[in-house]
Amino acid sequence: MQAMHGDHSPWRLSVAPMMDWTDRHCRYFHRQITRHARLYTEMVTTGALLHGDVPRHLDFNAEEHPVALQLGGSEPADLAACAKLAERWGYDEVNLNCGCPSERVQRGAFGACLMAEPLLVADCVKAMRDATTLPVTVKHRIGIDRGESYDFVRDFVGTLAERGGCTVFIVHARNAWLKGLSPKENREIPPLRYELVYRLKRDFPRFTIVLNGGVKTDDEIAEHLRHVDGVMLGREAYHHPWTMAAWDERFFGEAPRSTDRDAVEAAMVAYMERHRDLPWAHAARHMLGLWNGTPGARRWRQVWSDHRRKADTPAAVYAAARQRPASLQTTPPTFA
Repeated sequence: MQAMHGDHSPWRLSVAPMMDWTDRHCRYFHRQITRHARLYTEMVTTGALLHGDVPRHLDFNAEEHPVALQLGGSEPADLAACAKLAERWGYDEVNLNCGCPSERVQRGAFGACLMAEPLLVADCVKAMRDATTLPVTVKHRIGIDRGESYDFVRDFVGTLAERGGCTVFIVHARNAWLKGLSPKENREIPPLRYELVYRLKRDFPRFTIVLNGGVKTDDEIAEHLRHVDGVMLGREAYHHPWTMAAWDERFFGEAPRSTDRDAVEAAMVAYMERHRDLPWAHAARHMLGLWNGTPGARRWRQVWSDHRRKADTPAAVYAAARQRPASLQTTPPTFA
């Protein structure tokens, strides 16, 4: 397990698992901005690991630690086998998805619909814990459909703790409406109810409770940390990545990972040059929010997202993208 920093929980700050976004290139980029925030993979189904290309799904960069593998599945034996794979590949945690509301995921009998079957989830967690020494955590919602009873999520957490041995719960502070809403609408329409997450921490003080959902600013993070052990950000961290630049100092009491956006961009160009076997756009797309709010950011994004440049080297695209206001200019690095 990743060591604590001072008295801080390893789950004090994290970036949420997001399908099609938090791949290994995205996580490498985020790690250039913050040393200590916990990073998560996209959800990987047990079927993809047990019957598919394991290296494609599980390979990651050593710089990404602490990094967790999120699994989607509902068969205890399959999840146990995948938890073993997570440990073998060097992950710091394995997380079970009980929060995704998409109908495609529901058809696979996992995600948020599992909250209706706490005994099954507890069996899944126990099987995973028996199979690995890694922390086994669960990410879930505060409820499903229109039910607003706190007792539902309290009993879900209690069952997973008592029967499965789970001690770390990452709680998206909205219900998941299983019918009638798209995944995007499920992140926006069901109301946020942070007080229920705070109440879980009061009722289960020995467990690690991490709050997720709708958090945007460092001041909001600080306020939530008065009530829970950790905060997880998703789309805000992805679309405005420089918001993470202050995290190491403010929330971990250590020097910031980087104080220079240009250095982060240069590090990503060097990374893309080292991975020339992959189209550079696969990595570059994740950093398009790096310069948000600064002069010339729009033109910079246009250069890095211009598919007509796909035959150019990352260094050449970088040189073109640097033709922006003098306030953003520094001495360009050399990429060997």
